[in-house]
Amino acid sequence: MVGLLTARVMAQGPPTSAPSDASKVAPNPWAYALTTSGYVVPKGQSYVSPDFTADRNWLHLEARYNYEALETASLWAGYNFSVGKKLALQATPMVGAVFGDLNGIAPGCLFTLTYKRVQLYAANEYVFAFQNRNSNFFYTWDQLTYSPLKWLQVGLVSQRTRVYYTGLDIQRGVLAGVTYKKVSFTTNVFNFGWTTPTEVLALGINF
Repeated sequence: MVGLLTARVMAQGPPTSAPSDASKVAPNPWAYALTTSGYVVPKGQSYVSPDFTADRNWLHLEARYNYEALETASLWAGYNFSVGKKLALQATPMVGAVFGDLNGIAPGCLFTLTYKRVQLYAANEYVFAFQNRNSNFFYTWDQLTYSPLKWLQVGLVSQRTRVYYTGLDIQRGVLAGVTYKKVSFTTNVFNFGWTTPTEVLALGINF
């Protein structure tokens, strides 16, 4: 989900002049990403859930809305690390504050495991609600994808959420996504064959 934009401008003055301090522009150490997901919920309230991330070296910052509950936001801070080359793991343990219609604190973790063209991704969190222990809940979004082409991803996806309700505690489905430069678009279809399908359309941009 995260990209780094770098720009370098090189300028050469006359041979007799000293190099100017403005002759080089340092790369931007921050990487930003914005993903906006539209949930098309049958017989329920459809909604939009934006997710903004900012990363600098080990530091991960994130803001979500309509993720843990409708009209609820969450702010996160975490630690990025990675291991491996052929089998590469990128992980971010983090903690978040949840506020709005639902209030609480949430430890969580992001991780991506990549081997060649196969990738396993998971975003997990457990919300400890302040109002009522019955509102405590484990949220997860998991996907296993294969990239037959650099710009194409297909795979399986599952999620557990309380933002809306279906007949399945753990929803499962399929996904297909395309990427062009720093923009991606993914279609997720849940519960097809089990109950009325729910569709999630996600548009992402890295900058």
